[in-house]
Amino acid sequence: MTPVHFSFSSAFMLGLMGLTFHRTHLLSALLCLEGMMLSLFIALALWALQFETTGFSAAPMLLLAFSACEASAGLALLVATARTHGTDRLQNLNLLQC
Repeated sequence: MTPVHFSFSSAFMLGLMGLTFHRTHLLSALLCLEGMMLSLFIALALWALQFETTGFSAAPMLLLAFSACEASAGLALLVATARTHGTDRLQNLNLLQC
């Protein structure tokens, strides 16, 4: 495994571990998701550059567009949660109270 592959896989795994172990605030979960998507974008872009394929060069931009949509939906949920519940702590969210 090259050092570049190791750094991107470790960045993805750190984001995944942060998402699974530190789920106290919704904002921290969204930041971990964005870190995971950023590492996937950079790895996919470097993979497309490494193989020099023209048909696959649009895939990183598509992933980046979906990542931006995911971030905007997450921030909208964060604002809605903060307005209704007063906090972004995930322990205060309960689907049965809606």
